Amino acid sequence: MIGIYVQEERFDAGVMQAPLHALGGGAVASFTGIARADHGEGGDVIAIELEHYPAMTVAALEILARQAEQRWGLLGSVIIHRTGRIAVGEEIVMVAAAAAHRAAALEACAFLIDRLKTDAPFWKKEIYAGGSSAWVTAKDTDTARADKWD
Repeated sequence: MIGIYVQEERFDAGVMQAPLHALGGGAVASFTGIARADHGEGGDVIAIELEHYPAMTVAALEILARQAEQRWGLLGSVIIHRTGRIAVGEEIVMVAAAAAHRAAALEACAFLIDRLKTDAPFWKKEIYAGGSSAWVTAKDTDTARADKWD
């Protein structure tokens, strides 16, 4: 079971994970990313805006989910990623993995979020308190974390 959701609406992590709990495994691991109040080049960040190309994005997320399923023998996984304007404090992304044992679920969850940051075609813009905005460039630390799974 693989669930891929790309949407503007907020989500309830517990509701999104419920189908994984019903698969009969021994573990469900998850990660939820929240928009944080950073101080960017234009001042205090009040929101982020995410853009994507729908068909390309969903395909990339499905590839990641299938890779995790094969590598860790998952019973199922869920990836949900929001797009549009997201206020500080709101959830942006959730990945969850169900497996027979915790090690596989935890490793698959880490793989999914690490690779999602570099492999999924999302473009992020920071919105600042003063009304200006700036596109966010890829971080070397994200690339390093993703590369460790090769």
